Amino acid sequence: MGTPRSSTSTCQKIPCCFAGFCRHPGGKNLSAPAWRSQCMHFRYGAPPVINPLGTHFPANATVRPSYNISITLSSAVQNTTFVNITTPAAGDWFIAAHLPEAAGRIEVKGFSTPCTYMFQADMFVLRLTDMPVLEPGVAMPQTIVSPAKPLHVKVFVPKYTARMWFELRSCMTSERKACTVRVVLGSITLPQSFQRIITCTGNVNCSVSLDSLPWEKWLQIMVESLGIANASVSLEMLASFTDCRPGSTSSFLNFSSLNQSQAGSGPGSPTPSTGMALRNTSDQRSFCLQNQPVVREDLDVVSVRYRLLNGPSVAVYSISPTLLLLNLNSGMDSGGSLVVNLLLNKTSLSQANATVVACVSAASPVLSLNTTQNCSTAFFQGYPLSLSTSSAEAMLIVLYPQTDDWFLSLQLICPKGQSECNTAEAKVTVIAYLTPCFNDCGPYGQCSLLRRHGYLYAGCSCKAGWSGWSCTDDTKAQSVGAQNLATLLLTLSNLMFLPAIAVAVYRYYLVEASVYTYTMFFSTFYHACDQPGIAVMCIMDYDTLQYCDFLGSVVSIWVTILCMSRVKKILKYVLFVLGSLLIAMSLQLDRRGVWNMMGPCLFALIIMISAWVYHGVKRRHCYPSSWKRWVFYLLPGITLAFIAISVYAFMETNENYYYTHSIWHVLVAGSVAFLLPPRDKHKKPWAWSQKLTCRYQICQNDREELYAVT
Repeated sequence: MGTPRSSTSTCQKIPCCFAGFCRHPGGKNLSAPAWRSQCMHFRYGAPPVINPLGTHFPANATVRPSYNISITLSSAVQNTTFVNITTPAAGDWFIAAHLPEAAGRIEVKGFSTPCTYMFQADMFVLRLTDMPVLEPGVAMPQTIVSPAKPLHVKVFVPKYTARMWFELRSCMTSERKACTVRVVLGSITLPQSFQRIITCTGNVNCSVSLDSLPWEKWLQIMVESLGIANASVSLEMLASFTDCRPGSTSSFLNFSSLNQSQAGSGPGSPTPSTGMALRNTSDQRSFCLQNQPVVREDLDVVSVRYRLLNGPSVAVYSISPTLLLLNLNSGMDSGGSLVVNLLLNKTSLSQANATVVACVSAASPVLSLNTTQNCSTAFFQGYPLSLSTSSAEAMLIVLYPQTDDWFLSLQLICPKGQSECNTAEAKVTVIAYLTPCFNDCGPYGQCSLLRRHGYLYAGCSCKAGWSGWSCTDDTKAQSVGAQNLATLLLTLSNLMFLPAIAVAVYRYYLVEASVYTYTMFFSTFYHACDQPGIAVMCIMDYDTLQYCDFLGSVVSIWVTILCMSRVKKILKYVLFVLGSLLIAMSLQLDRRGVWNMMGPCLFALIIMISAWVYHGVKRRHCYPSSWKRWVFYLLPGITLAFIAISVYAFMETNENYYYTHSIWHVLVAGSVAFLLPPRDKHKKPWAWSQKLTCRYQICQNDREELYAVT
């Protein structure tokens, strides 16, 4: 959401609504005291950088806490919270809300009630009309009607403004008494607000000086009376600016031509090459800054490279700062990370004890740098950097940079005073770029571009226990040994299907043995490809392996139960094929649906129970009739199957997945070996002695029990 670009809004009321009530995934009840209070984060100009899990950020990353408020979640269907922001800055405002951390339990889809939340933010803006415009250098008389109605004016800050002097004079009440007023300069920007507030008392002129104001923007000024309720206040306001003269250039390029390459205005004209940069010290003293032309190159979505036209190295002097413009005004640039890398050429530094001080700031440049300054402008806290012979490299990572013009100021500072630096020079290599994810989230993360309500931003999805903004936090990371162990357990546990395959082949269930072989193969290589760490091997596309693994698992259960039912062969094989086709269709529609496995199981169990009842009624005794079959085969197989289902449905979590799922493999494969029925009575075991070597073959007729020699 955003406010108008012209600073005329005075009140921004944002109601934020949470709707929905259920149990949080993982079984935690949101009505419990630990889950009642949730945070909502606000930020001006860019999405808020939040860290609800307390993970680590990458080195050299600057993190400033976001402005947040607590929202109390009750058992009501809808919870509404109002946030009132007076005199907000014009531009884009961002709100972020998040759910509590889940318990990490892997739940089967359909076994638990889904927890649905809806977050809706509505903005209501109260705007001022006909706001007076304060002209520079012209005193403007104004009247404050009452303390309940403060006076709002605005003044436009032109380009190359170094300083503004604001003065309030001739303040008097309607009763001809000394007045007391409060002056607020600037707008509210969250999470940090740098409004300048002064209180003026009496008839004495009241003034304030502001350095490094935002160029080519409107500055809001609010004056409110602190006197009695019924008295009006009359006063005069005066604003004057001190201009900054940018460095001249003899290059054929000028800064206006760069505006066609950069989608925004720059701080001045480009400087010439190093050999023609400054002719003498007197020329340097006449300039308040030296511009370096920078071209913005859009490489991809949220991916920008900044190229210096005069080469990667810039000359830095002590008289005036060297200034570079980094344009981040496209509207989609705030969803990435701005990286600025500085490298000092030690051989170019004539003064060994000198230091190159740098400052990265938004909206307005810092035009005077020293070792004690904290790199702050009138309404923004910048990011300081320093280079010296002992520390020749510095890096800055700005996460979710504010949408605005960013400036990089560099200046040479000498410890014994600027007199010894008048002729000194330093060469600094500047590498600046905007990337969706810093370092592409590293080897244990994946960079993802997310779109929410038309806005695009980037984030890292970490794996193998790594966490953090760029997947650099190894607090809970799995070691390489643990990753190899997880891969071996999940893959080698599928070898437990070998006994089931051997039993099926021995008992002449060749179709069932083929299905088990198919399941063992694809389950092994699916889990080898599904690993989050470095122990990964994919023999084909991941989605194909996953589909084949799911298909083989469900079909294995289907054919096993049908085999236990002991129906006629023709009917059994028809059910095999028809059920496999329906299972394949169901998995294509919803691969993780609970009925993909429950449906075939229940239908096959109905067929098996019906067949067993039919055999029992026909034979007039329990089926299967052998108590040994029940005690040594069916009951152990059913027990293993129930334990496997319990582990699969209720015990698996993200942390214990590699061994609980391996137990599932072992138990399911073991239950299949126990549950397979014995071979038909007319089938004899595999015996190679029955095959004659003199071209004679014993042929068996299953119906007539006759043998013929051919």
